Amino acid sequence: MIDLRLLREEPDKVRRLYDKRGGVDGLDRAHQADVTYREVLGRVEDLRAEHNRASKAIGRAEAQDRPEAIAEARRLAGELKSIEPDLDEAARERDETVAYLPNLPHESVPDGLSENDNVVEREVGDKPEYDFEPLDHVALGERLRLFDGDRAAKTSGSRFVYLTGMGVMLELALVRFVMDFALERGFTPVIPPVLVREHAMYGTGFLPTDEHEFYKSERDDLYLTGTSEVALAAMHSGEVVATSDLPLRYAGFSSCFRREAGSYGRDTKGLVRVHQFDKVEQFSFAHPDDSWDEYATIRTNQERILQALEIPYRVLVMCAGDLGASAAKKVDHEAWLPGAKRYMEVTSATNATDYQARRLQVRCRDEGESRLVHTLNGTACAVGRTIVALVENHQRADGSVAIPEALRPYTGFDELRL
Repeated sequence: MIDLRLLREEPDKVRRLYDKRGGVDGLDRAHQADVTYREVLGRVEDLRAEHNRASKAIGRAEAQDRPEAIAEARRLAGELKSIEPDLDEAARERDETVAYLPNLPHESVPDGLSENDNVVEREVGDKPEYDFEPLDHVALGERLRLFDGDRAAKTSGSRFVYLTGMGVMLELALVRFVMDFALERGFTPVIPPVLVREHAMYGTGFLPTDEHEFYKSERDDLYLTGTSEVALAAMHSGEVVATSDLPLRYAGFSSCFRREAGSYGRDTKGLVRVHQFDKVEQFSFAHPDDSWDEYATIRTNQERILQALEIPYRVLVMCAGDLGASAAKKVDHEAWLPGAKRYMEVTSATNATDYQARRLQVRCRDEGESRLVHTLNGTACAVGRTIVALVENHQRADGSVAIPEALRPYTGFDELRL
């Protein structure tokens, strides 16, 4: 949720920043709802003040004047009782309209309306060159029996896989490698719940705008999370965090569930676009004055992991129109896939500034002043997609796949081979 004071005091700035996103539907309605709320609040506060004065006047009134004073206090109490529901309704209308407003993009975010306007910041690593025609990960995975999508389709439908054999061992190795990496950098490992209440989805900005992307148990009124970001962000909801404890850094490992609405016909086989996958997520609660430094730390970690796995990649800065609701800035890292001959997103990093913290009410006490923290998240390892990039970039002419040296202590083997 955005800071309503900014909407009141600097409406031109808010509109200019939203224009970077291509404009935001409902901005005028939200602004008017806030104006209405404050007008009703003003009337209620005036009546409360009058009622308090009238109540005190009863005690000071002479005996002959007391009935009139009591009648006046009762009149004001009745008027107050009749208008307080209007205040509740105005607050509800304001909160509902403001909930649809996304975060304000940071000034450094490129202008643009769609993914076509995203900016390539740089490319890192040498793309492998082969004296044979490289295979894509689907062909490699089937040959090496790393996963089985056909049998998963019988069990669960399309866009599911059984991870099998060395595919399982590769996942476990990647998770442990990344967790050790994060632990060395001050992140606390967490395995969070994957079923969460609505307030956690709302608090992280996935509701109300993106509900169609997630699975929900109607019977239990719980959502399956599409990222551990949701449960990690809600972990400290309603809390005041000691400033001395910031940044609070977590590395969350969980299965993630996404409906992949709107992706019909794309990446229907393999591990790229599935309904269920595992991921290690970096999540930080940072002091508001330090969040951009923390953002740089998260991005650096992402790049070092990709470099350790010897995966060439490019850095893509999302334009304002391609930002999610909670993001003030988002940067993707896309791995080169020599078999598929394209780039594929493997990690993303977002600074949500105080947008999620305001919804979840996570604060820190700074020299006696209560301030909203900033929340940041960044993929450490989306396991399935990392396996895709790893096998395509380290394949050999005989169909085997070399294991990067940094990963070998965790796999216990140095190649994938039948």
